This record gives sequence, C-alpha cells and structure tokens, in this order.
Amino acid sequence: MTKRRGMGKLEAEVLGQLWAGKDAMTPGEVVDSLESPPAYTTVMTILTRLWKKGLAEREVRGRAFAYRPIFTEAEYTAQRMRTTLEGSSNRAAALSHFVGSLSKREERSLRRIIGELDQ
Repeated sequence: MTKRRGMGKLEAEVLGQLWAGKDAMTPGEVVDSLESPPAYTTVMTILTRLWKKGLAEREVRGRAFAYRPIFTEAEYTAQRMRTTLEGSSNRAAALSHFVGSLSKREERSLRRIIGELDQ
C-alpha cells in the first residue's frame, strides 16, 4: 500500500475553491477564483493530483476537465481527524487533549452532538 502525500498549501487552497463553487470547475475557473493564482498548468497539475488522491471527480467540459470535490469540507475534516486518531497509540489521551483544547462553544457543540447520537 502506497502512502499518500500530505496536502500542500496550494492543494488546500484549490480544494477550498472547489468546495466554494456551486458546480464543477475547470482549471481556468479555479485560476480565476484564486487571489494570487499560480500558472494555469500548476492548477491543472494540482487538480489532477486531487483527482488521483480520490478527493475530486472530473467530467469532460469542452476541451478541459471540470472538477468537483467528492467529499464536503466537513466530511474531509472528519476523515482527517479519524485518520490522525487511528495513528495514536493512546486514543483516550489524544481525545482528552483534543477536547481540552476546545473553546467552551465548541465543547457545548460536541456535547450536543454526542447527546443527539445517544438518542
């Protein structure tokens, strides 16, 4: 099994634009949506990487591919949290430190969510 490389800053920014988009986006549309856009070919490469990593799907649109995220931002974040937790040798301690780092508002949200899941 090959280990996936982590997501770089530009990959995260491009994925963020896909999440913000209402429809699938071509590389040109992604370039146009970025504040400090890199070269078109760089965006094409990043979109292809996201597709190969299973984070985006693509469809033919004219002479280009248009990309859309497979997961919502919340689903992706939850998946990353789960993967990180699975890598811990002491999950209870990791969870304790995580919950201890939450703001009061986040802690209330977590308690509410757990309460809803228990019902």
